[in-house]
Amino acid sequence: MRMRPTLSWTPPEDLPPGTTDLEPVADALSTGGVLVLSGAGISTESGIPDYRGEGGSLSRHTPMTYQDFTASAQARRRYWARSHLGWRTFGRARPNAGHRAVAAFGRYDLLSEVITQNVDGLHQAAGSEDVVELHGSLARVVCLACGAFSPRRELARRLEEANPGFDPVAAGINPDGDADLTDAQVGDFRVVPCTSCGGILKPDVVFFGEAVPPRRVEHCRELVRESASLLVLGSSLTVMSGLRFVRQAAEAGKPVLIVNREPTRGDRHAFTRVSLPLGAALTTVAERLGIAVDGQAAA
Repeated sequence: MRMRPTLSWTPPEDLPPGTTDLEPVADALSTGGVLVLSGAGISTESGIPDYRGEGGSLSRHTPMTYQDFTASAQARRRYWARSHLGWRTFGRARPNAGHRAVAAFGRYDLLSEVITQNVDGLHQAAGSEDVVELHGSLARVVCLACGAFSPRRELARRLEEANPGFDPVAAGINPDGDADLTDAQVGDFRVVPCTSCGGILKPDVVFFGEAVPPRRVEHCRELVRESASLLVLGSSLTVMSGLRFVRQAAEAGKPVLIVNREPTRGDRHAFTRVSLPLGAALTTVAERLGIAVDGQAAA
C-alpha cells in the first residue's frame, strides 16, 4: 500500500500562545548572524496562497506527489496542463513587503543566509542574494531520464505550440504553481518530452513524497551550525524538511524565533512566536532598527 505524505497537522491545545511583541525579533537581528527559514506564508501577500493557513489550498487541493507523477502518464498530463496555466499567473507575482524587508536585512549584513521552502523565486526578485531553495524552483525543468536542465520559459513556449487555444479558467492557484482545473478542462492536453533524449520532464521542485537532495540538506544543516539564531517566517513547519532545522537549532541552544499567524509544529522549540501579518511585522522591525526598505530611508 502506497503511503501518502504528511499534508496536515493538528495543533495540540497546550501549545504556548502567540504574541505581538516584536522586540525579540529586532534584538536577534540587531546582533546579526540570523538564518532565515521562510515558507509559503511569506508569499501570500503577493497573491500566492499558502497550503495550511486560513483559506489555504489544502482545503480544496491535494498536491501532486512524486509517486503519482512518475507512475502515470495521465497524472503527468493533468499536472502539466494545470501547471502550464498556473505558470502564467505565478509568473506575474511580485515581491511584497516581507520579501523586501528580508532583502534589506541582508543588505545590512544582519543575515547569514536565507533558506526558503518556496519555489516562487520572490526572495531573489526582491534582492536577496544568498538564498537556498530547499524545495527547488519552478523556473527550471529537469529531465528524469538524462538529467538535463532547461528554463521553464522554454517549456512554456513548447507547450503553447503543442496546445494552441488552451486557455481554461482556473478555479484557483496553489503555492506550487498548480492551477485548479477539472478533468474536462484538462481534456487531451499534450505533454512534450525532453528535447535531448525524449524523456519525461519534471519541474525542478521537490514534490510531496519526494526527498530533498541529501547534499542540500547537509548544506542547510551547516548553515544552522554557523548561525547565531534561526528566524522562521510564514511556515507551519508541518513537514520535516523545515522542522528538522528548527529542532537542530533548538538542540544547539540557538534562539528560534517564529513569525506566523497560526500555531506551528515548531512552537515548542521556539523562544517566541509572533502572531502578526508578515509584511507589516517585518517592516516594523526594519523601522525599529533604522533599516531602509525599498531604498527609502527608514523613519
